[in-house]
Amino acid sequence: MAVSLTEKAANHVTGFIEKRGGAAGLRLGVKTSGCSGLAYVIEFVDQVEDTDEVFESHGVNIVIDKKSLIYLDGTELDYKREGLNEGFEFNNPNVKDACGCGESFTV
Repeated sequence: MAVSLTEKAANHVTGFIEKRGGAAGLRLGVKTSGCSGLAYVIEFVDQVEDTDEVFESHGVNIVIDKKSLIYLDGTELDYKREGLNEGFEFNNPNVKDACGCGESFTV
């Protein structure tokens, strides 16, 4: 089981952590939401819990709770810029379908 960041995403996360004044890592997870069932959650984490799994990628700790890991296993988080839009993009091999707006997915 593994989750990773592209170098571009890691650079952005590292910059955000520095501006924030530090963090133990970046928490990735899923929550029930949207018309397809699940939505991604991204937030900084200051303390890793015993129930968390931690993966290191390009110097960034990626923290995932065990319930979310089954949906995120094999995922690569990228940072994309297209025209005026920019942001994180999940490349998740487990996704079977996504809603039209791109906010939620099913596995």
